[in-house]
Amino acid sequence: MGDVAAAFASALRQLGALPGIAVEACSPRYRTPAWGLKDQPAFLNAVARLRTSLGPEALLAALQAVERAHGRDRARETRWGPRTLDLDLLAVEDVVLDSPDLVLPHPRLAERAFVLVPWAALEPDLVLPGLGRVAQLRDALDCSGIEAIP
Repeated sequence: MGDVAAAFASALRQLGALPGIAVEACSPRYRTPAWGLKDQPAFLNAVARLRTSLGPEALLAALQAVERAHGRDRARETRWGPRTLDLDLLAVEDVVLDSPDLVLPHPRLAERAFVLVPWAALEPDLVLPGLGRVAQLRDALDCSGIEAIP
């Protein structure tokens, strides 16, 4: 919702300014069909690679703090509905984690072309524990309707 491109750029700046986090690279941005609740505008998606000294739970908390700084209120929104910003923690190196607050790698990433298309543009050969290479995961999905934003 709102100025999505500005929120995206602002979120990357805020993440890079946090102690213990550096933004190393970011994929191109992609316009993707809405997922979950399909009767809404297209989404803007990208994947960023971060270097961090934070543990997975602390990194998730930092991502959620940036979301809140951009007006996200998870308690008032509809699941998979419109939101100001959505930052997902997809994977942390070779960490496999299943806790009440965080599952790594992200439990639904292998079925989400809107994640895998930008991720494959950034790191096609990255191997995700228990899932395989990012590019192979992308190639197994229907990626129609996803377009790079120049």
